[in-house]
Amino acid sequence: MIRRDGKPVYVGSSKAFSLTMQRKKAAKLVWTQAWRRLHKKGLTETTNKKRARRSNKVQRAVVGASLEEIKKKAAQKSDFRAAQRDAALKEVKTRKATNKVKSSRSGAPKGGKAFQKTPKHMGGSGKRGTTQR
Repeated sequence: MIRRDGKPVYVGSSKAFSLTMQRKKAAKLVWTQAWRRLHKKGLTETTNKKRARRSNKVQRAVVGASLEEIKKKAAQKSDFRAAQRDAALKEVKTRKATNKVKSSRSGAPKGGKAFQKTPKHMGGSGKRGTTQR
């Protein structure tokens, strides 16, 4: 049999020739090598499975902190960090309390009445997003 590009193709048997002329795909015929390759038959004893390489974890510095700072924090005990957090919270609370005391002394209005916010006038057509005509 001669292929389109002019190369001669030698087919082993009349069965193979007939199926080739019918344009049957070799991968769909169970007895062909193409089918056996596609369905991974007869390869178990010849090849070993490739072992996947494990990826190594790499630590990198973050924008806010350098790598050394991150490692230091990781090495610290959790209760030490909790104590630091509590101390920071106490400091913030005391700062807020002192600010409140200062503002209550100087922030009182001299006129007697405190400023009351009045609502804006809600007039108009009453419809949002409409165009004027």
